[in-house]
Amino acid sequence: MMCGIADYTSLITRVSTPGEWGILSFRLEDCEVPLAANGKASDGPVWRGIPGLHEYSAPVILDGFEKLGLAKADTVLWFQHEFNIWQDSDAFVAMLKQLDLPRVVTLHTLRFQTSETSFGLTGEEYSLLRDLLPNVDAITVFSKGVYSAATTAFPEHRRKVHVLRHGVRSYAEVLHLSRRQAKEAFNDFLLGESDLEPETKEALRSERIFLDPDTVILGQMGFLHPIKGSEFLYPARDGLQELLPQQRLVAIRIGRPRLPEHIPHAIELRKQQNGKDKFLFDIWLPEQMLPLAARAFDINYYWPNDCTQSGMITHAFGAGALVAGRDLEGVGETLKEAGALYDSDPERLLLKIRELVLAPKLQENAREKAVNYARKYSWENQALRHYRLAGNLLSTPPARAN
Repeated sequence: MMCGIADYTSLITRVSTPGEWGILSFRLEDCEVPLAANGKASDGPVWRGIPGLHEYSAPVILDGFEKLGLAKADTVLWFQHEFNIWQDSDAFVAMLKQLDLPRVVTLHTLRFQTSETSFGLTGEEYSLLRDLLPNVDAITVFSKGVYSAATTAFPEHRRKVHVLRHGVRSYAEVLHLSRRQAKEAFNDFLLGESDLEPETKEALRSERIFLDPDTVILGQMGFLHPIKGSEFLYPARDGLQELLPQQRLVAIRIGRPRLPEHIPHAIELRKQQNGKDKFLFDIWLPEQMLPLAARAFDINYYWPNDCTQSGMITHAFGAGALVAGRDLEGVGETLKEAGALYDSDPERLLLKIRELVLAPKLQENAREKAVNYARKYSWENQALRHYRLAGNLLSTPPARAN
């Protein structure tokens, strides 16, 4: 499945001990979410039997549990939650109530800076937590901001709320490359192996986008969706060009719409590209190309409308790439801790980017901080923290609502 919780599950199970995990997933033909770029389902102990995004229940989960041959005595049910995937919150909570096992929910898309409630949560998020917390043994969130919002709203459940940062995968094969080497390698992929349109490949050749040492690339990856704020990338290029008149600035957006309803957004972005300094690469990058692309960009620029979390930013940190983004919600908190550039004002952020572009020493410092962040929150470390929490829960009776 092409979504954040699928990527998260895949990455954390890759570094987990074989025989100590299993996955209960949606039926691929019914889940309404496109498959990953390679179209292949992951290997391992996976049961794909949840019938759809609106049709889940405790009996369905228990059926998958039995099909995988899991033992109740040493098992924690750990749900990865996004509102767009578990679309019926009432059914989700009802399912949790009926499961007589330790239950943990990782909430990927909670906010803490909205004005909808006094706690910074949206009304929908507040309602979910109100109903969910009495019926789970723990929830995990990605940021201290969300932790504070949840525990302030529901102080009686404070002990159930845990911060587990989004994991980061380090890419040793990319980290040893200079940015010039990364640009050359990514350019070779785009011109040789990618399914870019012929006219785009010709523009890359003629403009020498990735080969000209005086070109600064402002890049962004991920599926095209209005919440990503990709429409801000090209104006950012224009503003940065004014600040750096001696260099050529190029903006590159890589990705496709994930769902049909996002196609109009992609069409609008396409209208803004010009084949010279503003590009939209209408391709899915293979997973192994994501860190190389991030390293090839001089700056990975993100100004999303929804800033709860970003898997793409973690790919960039794992590649030792430079990131600049919006100081809002969980993304802002992550940028700060990782030593990346951040601001709540786009004009001020451009000034910070100019300073970074002109100072190689600052670039190296930022790269070192990104690598250190990736090491601290590696998937291996985060998996151990998951197992530690699960072990603690297994030693106490499952929580029951009154």
